[in-house]
Amino acid sequence: MEDIRFERHFRTPYSEGYYIMQGNSLQNSTRLGTIDIHFTTTAVHGTLILERELEEAELTKLIEQIDEDLVLSADMPRDDFLVSVYVGRDVGFYSDEYFAGESGRGADLSDEDEV
Repeated sequence: MEDIRFERHFRTPYSEGYYIMQGNSLQNSTRLGTIDIHFTTTAVHGTLILERELEEAELTKLIEQIDEDLVLSADMPRDDFLVSVYVGRDVGFYSDEYFAGESGRGADLSDEDEV
């Protein structure tokens, strides 16, 4: 696919995650999806989450580009590249800070109920 670039989101010794961006410039780009790549001793596993459906030809080109740009460049031996593909939408981002805030509000409500 044309005008695709990958922005690394995280990296561990055996895994990497990338945002897949589409557009010619930083100002004119949108997120197409994400790819998480996990390297094992014999294969590389990918979880590709797209934010919109692609034609089969576009999807296979994208997977080939991921293989060429991200998997092969990692210089890890592999017998196969196995990719699970999902189409969905981003519904939110949650962290410990979010849940700490939620439990703090819950405690405030229960204190009011006791009064």
